[in-house]
Amino acid sequence: MTATSTPVQRAMTGRRGGVMPVLVIAVLFGAAHMLTNGQYGFHRDEWQFLSDAQHLDWGFVPYPPLTAALESLGLKIFGLSLVGLRVFSVLAQVLVILASGLMARDLGGGRLAQTFTAIAVALSPLPLFQATEFQYSSFDLLWWVLIAWCVIRLLRDDEPRWWVAIGLLAGLGLQTKYSIAFALAGVLVGVLLTDARRYVTSGWFWVGGGIALLVFSPNLVWLIRHDFISYHFLQGIHARDVHQGRADGFLRDQFLLNANLFAVPVWLAGLFAYFKDRRYRMLAWMYVVPLLLFLFAQGRFYYTCGSYPMLLAMGSVAGERWLRTMRPTWRVSIATLAFAGVFAVGIYATLRIVPIATSGPLRDFALRNNGDLREEIGWNELVAQVAAIRDALPAEQQAHLGIAVGNYGEYGAIALLGQRYHLPTPITTINSGWLRGYPQTPPTTLIVLGNSRERANELFTDCRLAGHTTNALGVLNEESRYHPDIFVCGHARQPWSELWKRGPEFG
Repeated sequence: MTATSTPVQRAMTGRRGGVMPVLVIAVLFGAAHMLTNGQYGFHRDEWQFLSDAQHLDWGFVPYPPLTAALESLGLKIFGLSLVGLRVFSVLAQVLVILASGLMARDLGGGRLAQTFTAIAVALSPLPLFQATEFQYSSFDLLWWVLIAWCVIRLLRDDEPRWWVAIGLLAGLGLQTKYSIAFALAGVLVGVLLTDARRYVTSGWFWVGGGIALLVFSPNLVWLIRHDFISYHFLQGIHARDVHQGRADGFLRDQFLLNANLFAVPVWLAGLFAYFKDRRYRMLAWMYVVPLLLFLFAQGRFYYTCGSYPMLLAMGSVAGERWLRTMRPTWRVSIATLAFAGVFAVGIYATLRIVPIATSGPLRDFALRNNGDLREEIGWNELVAQVAAIRDALPAEQQAHLGIAVGNYGEYGAIALLGQRYHLPTPITTINSGWLRGYPQTPPTTLIVLGNSRERANELFTDCRLAGHTTNALGVLNEESRYHPDIFVCGHARQPWSELWKRGPEFG
């Protein structure tokens, strides 16, 4: 090899080698996310995790307990820090990228396949997003990828003890997001429909299943004690999503958003290669089964995001082998085009998804195209406005004041940011707020937000408009567009115990 050989040429002539190139890629992308994750504020969903983190339990109405437990740990370490609390999501993304490259390595890929897999995963829209916020889907993605990696090691080495790791990851996944049950259905079907069925007679297979059940069991007990309230939540949210069209475009977005668009031929080749390879055919079913289940159940497109790194890994290995059959000039040209295309799509996705700038055209472009970024703006102003309305009330009204909120974002923001203003704990029947109950001493004056005037008048007496929800950037989001009015009302029209019988409400 000459001193003038290109990086692509060096990668193509490299063998499996060490993990350092993939590790460097993962760390660089993690550092980039850390540098940009402090731009705006917490997302509406993050406020829910933060408020639940202050009431740790073995379950919550919308989700299992692991995410809130991590958020509680983050609060103890970092305080209310955007960058600090999102470090867990960034670390999850770093591990996803690293595991993706290692899957390509374990499937027999050289440095080119490993590097392409890592970069293609890192520059895919959904994995990019998962590192920008603290979301339970960030960790759900990680468990899907790690399970696939363990299955590859299981099949490559024919080592049934990998079922222990698979069972542990399955249990952690069930403690993170219930939709991982669809991934586990893919694992089970893959075992039964391929040569991997030989593991059913192995004790390690059943040990893995026992470990998964053991890890999940505290939340299962919680669900039983709470009449499977999370199941009813999922039913309600699913019906809402279907009604609002959020489940539309499921198949389209498998190509546009779950993986880098330019890498579509690669992951399709990976799916074909899995079906063709008798040893690894189980992984093809691990993609097809969840995809079909979510398609027929009208799930949202990102529920299958965790399947694509394993497809990209196998597709990269197959592509690398195909390139080796070509002349050197063609090999370098096609590989260069593949990398350039993935980078081009990734840069465009980054500009839409990652909060790179706090001002100027890049910020405006991101805010126009990314509704999630818009939901990070205005929470400090909202809490300050509520505090100002409180301070303007007569002392006798302030002495018996309650704050009734209409969604979990408002609840979390007031519960945490309101501490600096000495605001009372907010009241809500939304999600886990319903489990926390209502004040034992009923407030006689309430600040009501997140509700229409009609709804406020239905619940409380003597309501008057007291202010509006705004933000310094003038961004239209859920708070400023759909329920910007803040009211001051008298006491509840019914006893709080009667109001609570209507709950919980799901959002």
